[in-house]
Amino acid sequence: MQKILLYVLVMLVSTAMLQAEETPTFEKDIGPIFQKKCVSCHNASNQKGELDLTTPFGLFKGGESQSTLVSGDLDSSYLYELVHSRMMPPDGEGEPLTDTEIHSIEVWIKNKTPFADGTDPASFIAATEVNQHDIQPIMLLRCTVCHGNRRQEGGLDLRTKASMLKGGESGPAIVLGKPEESLIIKRMAAEEMPPRDKLLPSGVKVMPGNEVDILKRWIELGAPEVTVTPDVATASGDPLVSEEDREHWAFKKPLRPLVPRTHDQEAYNAIDLFVIRKQSEAGLQMSVEASKDTLIRRVYFDLTGLPPSPEEVEAFVKDDSPNAYEDMVERVLTLPAYGERWARYWLDAAGYADSEGKRSADPIRKSAWRYRDYVIRAFSKDLPYSEFLRQQIAGDELLDYSDPETITEQHVDNLVATGFLRMAPDGTGSDVVNSVAERMEVVADEIDIFSSTVLGLTMKCARCHTHKYDPIPQRDYYRLMAVFQGAYDVHDWLKPTAVPGQSNGVMSNRTLIISPPELLAEVDEHNKQKQSLIDLQNVRLNELRRKLQTDHQEKAVAELPEVIRADVKKAFATDGDDRNEIQRYLHEKFRKALELTDKALEADKVFVALKKEVDETVKGLNEEKRETPTIRALWDRGQPSPTYIYVRGDHTQSGRLVGPGVPSVLTDGKTPFEAVTLEGGAVGTGRRLALANWLVGGEHPLTSRVMVNRIWSHHFGRGIVASVDNFGKLGILPSHPELLDWLAVEFVESGWSIKHMHRLMLHSRTYRQISGLSEALLVDDPENVLLTRMPLRRLSAEEVRDSVISVAGMLEQSQFGEPDAVNVRKDGLVTAVGKDGAYRRSVYLRQRRKEMPSWLETFDLPQMNPACQTRSTSNVAQQALYLLNSEMVRELARQFAKRIMSETRELPTQVERMYLNVYSRLPRQEEVELSVEALTQLKAQWEEYNNRLPENERDAVDPELKALTIYGHTLLNSAGFLYVD
Repeated sequence: MQKILLYVLVMLVSTAMLQAEETPTFEKDIGPIFQKKCVSCHNASNQKGELDLTTPFGLFKGGESQSTLVSGDLDSSYLYELVHSRMMPPDGEGEPLTDTEIHSIEVWIKNKTPFADGTDPASFIAATEVNQHDIQPIMLLRCTVCHGNRRQEGGLDLRTKASMLKGGESGPAIVLGKPEESLIIKRMAAEEMPPRDKLLPSGVKVMPGNEVDILKRWIELGAPEVTVTPDVATASGDPLVSEEDREHWAFKKPLRPLVPRTHDQEAYNAIDLFVIRKQSEAGLQMSVEASKDTLIRRVYFDLTGLPPSPEEVEAFVKDDSPNAYEDMVERVLTLPAYGERWARYWLDAAGYADSEGKRSADPIRKSAWRYRDYVIRAFSKDLPYSEFLRQQIAGDELLDYSDPETITEQHVDNLVATGFLRMAPDGTGSDVVNSVAERMEVVADEIDIFSSTVLGLTMKCARCHTHKYDPIPQRDYYRLMAVFQGAYDVHDWLKPTAVPGQSNGVMSNRTLIISPPELLAEVDEHNKQKQSLIDLQNVRLNELRRKLQTDHQEKAVAELPEVIRADVKKAFATDGDDRNEIQRYLHEKFRKALELTDKALEADKVFVALKKEVDETVKGLNEEKRETPTIRALWDRGQPSPTYIYVRGDHTQSGRLVGPGVPSVLTDGKTPFEAVTLEGGAVGTGRRLALANWLVGGEHPLTSRVMVNRIWSHHFGRGIVASVDNFGKLGILPSHPELLDWLAVEFVESGWSIKHMHRLMLHSRTYRQISGLSEALLVDDPENVLLTRMPLRRLSAEEVRDSVISVAGMLEQSQFGEPDAVNVRKDGLVTAVGKDGAYRRSVYLRQRRKEMPSWLETFDLPQMNPACQTRSTSNVAQQALYLLNSEMVRELARQFAKRIMSETRELPTQVERMYLNVYSRLPRQEEVELSVEALTQLKAQWEEYNNRLPENERDAVDPELKALTIYGHTLLNSAGFLYVD
């Protein structure tokens, strides 16, 4: 009994305490929490996430995520979600809220956010009436695909109040003050608009009830319009990005530092002086210079992705002239293989693929290869990087391409170059996935590729919210999106290509037929000639078919009663419409007997043989036809839809209107972004050209740094900034910041020459070091950050394949053109289709996202989703097994052996030639002796095997070729071949 009384007493006391607990108020409880824990990042002058928590008005107004606080509704209050999940304050950026403080905020919101003085919370919420900027995003999302810029069905344009009042063929779309009498509301209520059969082809959905209510309210209020200036950079400064934000090292323009001096180590150029100073500070020094055969192999693979020929190795090793090394580098830079090798790096970063991705069908991009060829040519001729970027970002705005009579090669190049902005996966060619959400994914991927590749920044997360680490407001993401809006308008979309069976009439595609008239005429004439030859082949087959039909018919008629033979022949000789009733009867009755069936034709040996010959000839002639030259381009159409910030990245929730711009932190914050006035008749908004000019204008803090860092990373295995695609606050700090800035300035002042950067880096003593790792360096410089040696590098996927083909003498040297076909087995093995046993370089292989060549995939060829900024390198058993068991590799090893046998039949010399081809060096004496012994034994074993075969099979086995094939195959699977010192 006492226990029960005690329990009741405790409950009563607890209840009384709960009743006595005061409900938190803003002034006494909540405001002080924000003041202590939040306002350092969310105040009037520093509004991270565009949120000011210093006043009740700022609290209820919200920020980039719109309203952060809903009085009485905990689930809808984004502010509570952030503090309860402890996402705010971010780790390391402020004192975390205590459990008690979080509980106080929770109780305050649940109790309808009371104030001590009795102020109604609603008074802090701006009384915003519905205006055109609440309506326009809805119209863009639901209606303007059929009633907008390119299409105005029924003569109706729904983009503005004026066009709605003007109406179309059925009258005005809206009646001011009377939503229920407005035609647009009536048609939606009757489920006539949008037409249900056009939802899928148009990529739209029915307007939901909440949006209909907003539209009704707007009409009821008289369709009010207010003047809203798009949020753009102005001379008054930027409240969201501070000068302190701009102090990050990568956000400041690079300046040429003084080159240090040194007396304790030999230096070949300025690069070495910067490197030596860092080494000296750590008490370290460079390794010795590598041997000449090591250097030529290193240079050839780094610049061309192929090994040097034995003749090139021998000539360089014997060249004792003072400039032998520099001359060798210069020769290699002029080789066609250089452009093919270095284009591959850029194609990775751009996300190059020969298919669209996204859908399981993974449709082929028919003309994507033109962009690949453009990049190869650009690197080969050392096109200034500044112009390379301008052409890729705004090639369509550089020249007028509208007049076919004036189209030049430069016009075509400029348009092909814009393929850089067309490389992201794009499944919107199918009606099923052509929604605004899917289109936004394409745009987001392209912005991701652009920002990572060119800016060296990760902007992807700013699509949904202000960047958590870098000073990139969500606003800046959508400003950048507005720059591309003239070409990538999610509300006025063009499909990537024409898709058979899809609604190509509703959605045009992004393929241009832009070629000089003479080229178009040449293609047309060529195809007419091929078609004439095809027609002749078909005539041959049809003549034989008619003859066989006549013979069959005469034979069949002869077996009929003589009294009806003449009538039957006449019935069959008369055209169908001209037959009388008796003739129609005779034709129908004897049709099966007199007509030659396909089965009878297939039984005729002469016909079958001719058909096979004609089919093969026609197939070959069709393959010889040339497609009308098309370009997978991006072009500005000059009338972009307005750009709104999407709240939390949701395209159905439009926020503030923004104009075009660039990340504020990369500017002074006071210079407006101004579109370029296009010259020479070029058409477009001029926004992307302004972006391109800003990137290469000389004041940009990142453009030159990012590119020279990429070049450095490919030569030295690691960038000066190891995170090559992230120069932001989460990126890795530069190991040699002054060297990076010196190279960046030198790059610009050299005319943006990439080959000049190669020369500087390859001529340095730093590059010429050995790759050997001593125990001391393993302790003092384990990651080679101080560049005390050259890194040992495994060949890339393409280098492995191309080098095996090259040493076998089966590398086909032709450049450019459509991708080489691959064969896809049922088990998924994807192999190249060679021509007469020869193969082109891997860069020309068809790169389908879901059918990647197995050899290349085994050696870490990345899948482009959407791109690859840095490749990973693995060392797994599958790689050795592939080289051992692949039929193609085995055949190439046999061709390698045949090639060596054609040069010499002396075993020691064969060993030397194989070593020079595979390792770019002569074998040591002990290697020759062991190899000769092994070859002798292998040959003897094959001879013994051959002698056991029947005499009629012995010629099929050449013991010497077999032995040399196995030996060469072994060398090609060795670490010495697969790695570069």
